[in-house]
Amino acid sequence: MAELFASGHIVDLILGFTVLEGIVLAAWRRRTGRGLATADVLGMLLPGMCLLLALRCTMVGAWWGWTAGWLLASLATHLADLGRRRAGARPQTIIATEKPPER
Repeated sequence: MAELFASGHIVDLILGFTVLEGIVLAAWRRRTGRGLATADVLGMLLPGMCLLLALRCTMVGAWWGWTAGWLLASLATHLADLGRRRAGARPQTIIATEKPPER
């Protein structure tokens, strides 16, 4: 377990699960028509993924510029998501509204 952390592969594992989460959410949306739009899912996941990559850089002792770059990428993707939401793009959650059976 210590090697998993020392090598930074724990972050790779978490990134894999995050990508899988995005795929599952997109598939759910495509199959049912419900759930968050792809842009909303990306807006939520990308900043966190960039932070994870910055963490990985520090864990493996990479050049500080890579860490700073991933932190800036996280900020940029977060601000882009906030700007998109502020401009009126609300999450497009579709909720099924069925009428109750008549009695």
